[in-house]
Amino acid sequence: MGASTTGSSTPATPPTPATPAELRTSNLLGAASLALSDLLLSGVTAATQTSRSGAAALVVLAGAPGVSVTELGRRIQLSQSAATRMVENLEKQGLVSRKSSWANWVGLHLTELGTRAAQELLGARRQALATAVSTLDEDEQRQLDTLLGKLLAELCHEPGDADRLCRLCDRLACVAQDAVCPVGEADRRLHGPSDGGTTGRDGGTAGTDGAASGQRPAARSGARRPAARGPDSTGRPKGPPHAG
Repeated sequence: MGASTTGSSTPATPPTPATPAELRTSNLLGAASLALSDLLLSGVTAATQTSRSGAAALVVLAGAPGVSVTELGRRIQLSQSAATRMVENLEKQGLVSRKSSWANWVGLHLTELGTRAAQELLGARRQALATAVSTLDEDEQRQLDTLLGKLLAELCHEPGDADRLCRLCDRLACVAQDAVCPVGEADRRLHGPSDGGTTGRDGGTAGTDGAASGQRPAARSGARRPAARGPDSTGRPKGPPHAG
């Protein structure tokens, strides 16, 4: 029997076989990524005595206080139930608290202990990565900076990718000396600027919309505030939280 002709789509073009050099480079990149991930995550979880997801949650809340449990889970890739359990554990540790702002909106905020833990976490992350990078000279570091920026930009495709890629980022280091975050730049190029935020040094939002910053959203003149959980019915603030 002949091949099915259902549909008008054309067969996908098979990928071009990788050369031996490409296979080697890809393999080295994978090995280095895994080694750095192990080094990084062991350092940050030891610094805060939390899970990997808990560590990521502290970093997210340090940059975007006031997000909901649902939104926090989305940014660190946890289901609603898993995010709820994680937040409960962070509350028991005295790292996170819930605060009501308006209507039924309840936002998550770091406690004083949580703020210190987030700072220690980023410090441990910074030290671990700086040790690895220090094996390169200045020219090699500049070349690596350019190459990593290109790779990260290519990994940002869908809405929410920027939050996922940057969930453990040291945001101040990323945009130091007026540098541009490659992930934020790629996200804006693909999806446009976010709504409601103010523009940071590199053109991205700095988590300054009402929900992400924990500020009370402005009410429309003459209109009653809706009994919603936040800026939209899903509890998701407008725009990405990252400064890139």
